[in-house]
Amino acid sequence: MQKKQTGLKILAAACLLAGFHSSSFAVDSASFELGTGNKSQLARVAAQWDWNTALWQGSSTQLGGYWDLSLAEFRQNQYQNVPGQTKNLTDIGFTPVFRFQSNDKKGLYGEAGIGVHLMSHLYDNNSRRFSTAFEFGDHLGAGYVFGNGLDVGIKLQHFSNGGIKKPNSGANFAVLRVAYPF
Repeated sequence: MQKKQTGLKILAAACLLAGFHSSSFAVDSASFELGTGNKSQLARVAAQWDWNTALWQGSSTQLGGYWDLSLAEFRQNQYQNVPGQTKNLTDIGFTPVFRFQSNDKKGLYGEAGIGVHLMSHLYDNNSRRFSTAFEFGDHLGAGYVFGNGLDVGIKLQHFSNGGIKKPNSGANFAVLRVAYPF
């Protein structure tokens, strides 16, 4: 219980930090994601807050980013390495995401992020076991933002506790993302 409370405190602090660095508390966009990997599936909803400031800006491109606060449901289809045995778990995540894109924020982009996640149960699926409910989630992605703001992307995401405690086998997912600005 103490670990979950510590994780929740970290997540709350990260959310406050996101609010202080954002120009407003209003959500800029929302996304829905579906992913698969390691005989598991995930469905995720998230809210994003644009940084509204480029970290670097050239004549036609920039490096900017956004804060991403997510809620996901994982379905493990080989729980404890038993074929056909399932278990669901819920995940709350907070990730700062860096995005390389055009100055008008339309067209192709590439992004990378690393954030914190708190899972409701320990992930134990298809010989991949996590020893902590607190995990890091990093991703590399690419996508396209249409003229109307619709953002469609794909990313490769990895979850691991960063060696905090063994076992730390990690798990990888391919994720399809659709987002729309407000």
